[in-house]
Amino acid sequence: MRKVFLNVIIAVFALPLMAQAQKSNFDYLDIFELEYVGDPQFSADGSQIVYVRTFMDIMKDRKRSNLWQIDSDGKNHRPITTGLNNNANPRFSPDGSKLAYTSNESGKTQILIRFLDTGQTFEGAQLQNGAARLTWSLDSKFLAFNAFVPGKDKTYAPLPKAPKGAEWAKKAIYIEELQFRNDGRGFVKPGNTHIFIVPAMGGTPRQLTTGEFNHTSGLSWAADGSKIYFSANRHNDHKLETRNSEIYSVDVASGNLMVLTDRFGPDSNPNVSPDGSMIAYSGSDDKRMGYHNNVLYVMNVDGSDKKILTEDLDRSIGTFHWVSNDQIYFQYDDLGSTKVAKVDLSGAVSDITSGISGTSFGRPYSSGTFNVNADGLIAMTYADAMDQANIGVTNGGDVTQITDVNDELLSHRKLGAVEEIWYKSSHDGQDIQGWLVTPTDFDPSKKYPLILEIHGGPFAAYGPHFAAEIQLMANAGYMVLYTNPRGSTSYGYDFANLIHHNYPGNDYDDLMSGVDHVIGLGNVDVDKLYVTGGSGGGVLSSWIIGKTDRFKAAVVAKPVINWTSFTLYSDMSLASAKSWFGSMPWDDQENYWRRSPLSLVGNVKTPTMLLTGELDMRTPMPESEQYYQALKIQDVEAALVRIPGSYHGITARPSNLITKVQHVIKWFDEH
Repeated sequence: MRKVFLNVIIAVFALPLMAQAQKSNFDYLDIFELEYVGDPQFSADGSQIVYVRTFMDIMKDRKRSNLWQIDSDGKNHRPITTGLNNNANPRFSPDGSKLAYTSNESGKTQILIRFLDTGQTFEGAQLQNGAARLTWSLDSKFLAFNAFVPGKDKTYAPLPKAPKGAEWAKKAIYIEELQFRNDGRGFVKPGNTHIFIVPAMGGTPRQLTTGEFNHTSGLSWAADGSKIYFSANRHNDHKLETRNSEIYSVDVASGNLMVLTDRFGPDSNPNVSPDGSMIAYSGSDDKRMGYHNNVLYVMNVDGSDKKILTEDLDRSIGTFHWVSNDQIYFQYDDLGSTKVAKVDLSGAVSDITSGISGTSFGRPYSSGTFNVNADGLIAMTYADAMDQANIGVTNGGDVTQITDVNDELLSHRKLGAVEEIWYKSSHDGQDIQGWLVTPTDFDPSKKYPLILEIHGGPFAAYGPHFAAEIQLMANAGYMVLYTNPRGSTSYGYDFANLIHHNYPGNDYDDLMSGVDHVIGLGNVDVDKLYVTGGSGGGVLSSWIIGKTDRFKAAVVAKPVINWTSFTLYSDMSLASAKSWFGSMPWDDQENYWRRSPLSLVGNVKTPTMLLTGELDMRTPMPESEQYYQALKIQDVEAALVRIPGSYHGITARPSNLITKVQHVIKWFDEH
């Protein structure tokens, strides 16, 4: 009898457990539950990792970040900071006694220094304008950092003094700079970013650089602490030739500068070797192409004997770290994925591992970073198409995931399966890579509507990475195709520059060939094709509907519609004119017009929604308004969606990501 009774009890309690085990679809409010990790940093002895853990504040609709710590073997996982603040930029002192980081807990971003033996924390300096790029001297006595130094507002014709109590209009804003606004920041405030140092035990920061130049690069100390190496564009024509930076040293005692490079093009991210004898840095020759591979260089600390290490690797170099005096680990994107490789001073390159991913929040862009300790143990932001970034560690080969920040969410959600595909472009037979996402509860005997989702850039890459927007589309019953057409990065210099002075162009053929390929797989309802994309994807989606009526509806997000108005209104006008066209609009209006989606608007029959942030300064709202107005004049079904308070990065606020996807899905559902 007792055995029967126990079996009944087990059966009764198993019912609710089975109900809990049933997975539900990934849905809109799950956006606020997502987390991801970033910026892994090893302790001085290499046994512990501190990382930044980003989460969503549903009440304030913001991303927040705290610091967490974990042993490199996955044990002792715990928070270092808590609360709804933004804590970031963790950096261990070389002697292992302190951890410096930035925090906005006081309302302004400050440098905090934590004693690792007691946990006591103090404010390293009183800063009015924040700090970035925290870098310890090798003797752990000083911190170097970058901070903004305000200038004075300029007034051209000041008003006479108003009578006491008078309510006059606000004074005029006088602008004489070429780059007078930046997306994400608004109108540029007078002033520049400079390099400072502050004692490790706190004190008054001392400014090392001066002048009307910005010093925003990574910093690296000389072995003896006498100099700091950095990159900046301090040329007289720096406002017109924005990509021509050099490597400099600044003497900590005197502030004297020495320039170490002189190539036309960007030289960036100097990093001193462990023995202090050499500097590794990245850069490229600016040949006025749309895309350049970033290559890895080394030179002596006095600037002599410069040498390229990755000349034979037809990929662009990202983050890199010295592991020994003759070996550097670096990351690079290859076929939509991010790898870690090593190179010695002879230029011999070999891959170590892959799987860096997961810090792109909305769409499946390549992203993430890594670090490495003195023993060659790698800590990386590790993810795949089913999750955001966690911490993964490896000595090479297989990666061991030691955190699982979304387990309580994603282990209980259905997600669309992500499958890699390859196909040939109808234009010239180029091999094109893409990924097909199937709806949750996909039934291979059924046919489904298909969304073509196009990445921005155009010099960027999608890959097998988690993408909340794509999963929400799959949850709504759509198949989603995303690809890397010509112009995408991670396929080499030549592939990226197939769109040089021809964008948009034959990337159209690459995208249409992808749609045809997926239709040929047999599960697409050919009467329900849809297209969307943002930024560069907005360019291509508007271009597509000007060339074909095969799509039932389109959502064109933050596009460029008219290259002339874009060049004269965007915050990246110089890059457009000098690299993407090679001429100014008034010198080559025929070419600017030929490549503008607005030139094809007379062909459009597709119901089209325009969606853009009202504060967007990269692809400004007037671009969308022009296209919307042109469609309405022709009596084409159209809608204009304006996202209040949003710059180009619409999804910077979690609710805006939801808003964006809701509008896309509803527009397609209704058509």
